[in-house]
Amino acid sequence: MPVPHPSDLPRPEYPRPQFVRDAWLNLNGTWQFETDRSDSGLERGLTGRALADTIIVPFCPESALSGIGDTDFLEAVWYRRTVTVPAEWAGSRVLLHFGAVDHDTTVWVNGVEVARHRGGFTPFTADLDGVAEPGAEATVVVRARDTRHGPQARGKQATWYANSHCHYTRTTGIWQTVWMEPVPRSVALKRPRITPDVASGSFFLEIPLTVNLPGHRVRAVLSDASGEVTAAGTRADLDLAPRLVLTVPEERVRLWAPEDPHLYGLRLEVLDADGTVVDAADSYAGLRSVAVRGRRVLINGRPVFQRLVLDQGYWPESLMTAPSDEALVRDIELGLAAGFNGARLHQKVFEERYLYHADRLGYLVWGEFGDWGCETGERDDNQRPDASYVAEWLEAVERDYSHPSIVGWCPLNETYQHLHDRITQLDDVTRAMFLATKQADPTRPVIDASGYAHRVPETDVYDSHCYEQDPAAFAKTMSGVAEGRPYVNAAPDGRPWSVPYRGQPYFCSEFGGIWWDPQEAARASGNEADASWGYGERPRTEEEFLTRFEGLTGVLLDDPDMFGYCYTQLTDVFQEQNGLYRFDRSEKLDVERIRRAQTRPAAYERG
Repeated sequence: MPVPHPSDLPRPEYPRPQFVRDAWLNLNGTWQFETDRSDSGLERGLTGRALADTIIVPFCPESALSGIGDTDFLEAVWYRRTVTVPAEWAGSRVLLHFGAVDHDTTVWVNGVEVARHRGGFTPFTADLDGVAEPGAEATVVVRARDTRHGPQARGKQATWYANSHCHYTRTTGIWQTVWMEPVPRSVALKRPRITPDVASGSFFLEIPLTVNLPGHRVRAVLSDASGEVTAAGTRADLDLAPRLVLTVPEERVRLWAPEDPHLYGLRLEVLDADGTVVDAADSYAGLRSVAVRGRRVLINGRPVFQRLVLDQGYWPESLMTAPSDEALVRDIELGLAAGFNGARLHQKVFEERYLYHADRLGYLVWGEFGDWGCETGERDDNQRPDASYVAEWLEAVERDYSHPSIVGWCPLNETYQHLHDRITQLDDVTRAMFLATKQADPTRPVIDASGYAHRVPETDVYDSHCYEQDPAAFAKTMSGVAEGRPYVNAAPDGRPWSVPYRGQPYFCSEFGGIWWDPQEAARASGNEADASWGYGERPRTEEEFLTRFEGLTGVLLDDPDMFGYCYTQLTDVFQEQNGLYRFDRSEKLDVERIRRAQTRPAAYERG
């Protein structure tokens, strides 16, 4: 049975909605906390004593909701909490899960080191078997290091003290839910991989197990609102990841699409030789395909123009952590209300519950990594992402593989480096991330880098970023796709950053960014940046903003060779006041007119 949660528990909802077990314990709430600015806490004995302050997990110490609100540099931070492992979990192994901790993390339980993890965006787990048993106390100590020096995947977190341009307040330490769950000692399910196959009306399931035992079987049951649709089972004693095929009867096939985001329920079970259920979890699946045909990206075999918005996933009171589950839903609803049918989840790996809501609301998503942070200052070798980029990105793809809302992957964003006669570290890592993504998921298109430095000739998708504000000039810049000569980002001196375009599907994956702040408009002039950060000459009136928005989006909607676009951006973020909504998600302009401008038929869809 689920462990009851106090009504005032922050972020009480189940954090892994596509792989749900009944029993779990949410560890959000008040923890002991201490800042360790010189990263000397291990030598000073912080693993073994009470800490000096308290914090509200899962909100980072830089945020207001954490109760700390310290926005200075935090070289390292420490957490401590003692919890009683539920006695009713007797006979089980106990797993301790962290949704995300930024950036290099070590975890001790009852004085024993149980986990190390590098990367601030992806989950990791500690097995507490032999360290903290059901019915006993577990003292959890966490140290998170988050230096501002050296290459590190930070996303939009500033490496200087203050917010400026498009860099924001840092997130250090725990920023997603911490929780425990019991799993069977004998054999347990690991996270499944669910692959839809629209051509056959089937789902292919890979169900990894912790171990193979004689006589055991796995079973999967697919259901819809009318009840069971199909079921299948197979031996679980021969293969470490048994595979099943669930074929939906033709009369009950219902595709997942933006206009009808149908989800099938999925029950997964491990049964022993006597037919007793040993382990079980609930999931769901959407039957949806993505295909590339010439310059087209097709959803379920048809052209769906991707009207995407850049969503950076920041909130004023809680930074990268949504203040509530409802806030995640609200961002999707705001996008839909403005006429978008999806989003680029920009420069961070979003909480998985966002993807759950995108799945059920029919919101198309391009999954992205928070790769910014590998600058070196070296001429022509100015970006050096390391092996940790590849490792953490693969963790993100593994976590999110089965979500039907994800229609493409974007491991890198705006990498830039001159092409010359040496293969650089950026070349190696870009290719590694592209190939690793294709190996992990051959079912979705992958763009090697969004905008700027395309280094992989066979990238599935090609794009550019363009913040030209005059619609006529923007139309001239964006023309040429049909002739195989689309706009390609290059260095200010004209030297190339990218390998040549080879006829792939093409879209403008960042444009717009029109500044608008009604309170500042009367005082703002020209391109001044003292009031707020935005692109191009500032409109003086809302009418001027809306006319420009209609003109820019119209250029892309009227191009039959453009499969989509991504407008910058959904909301203001701190000083970056170019959102369609304010940072607090309130309206600041005529959203209905924005919607009308976007929802007229696109030439791509007519073609």
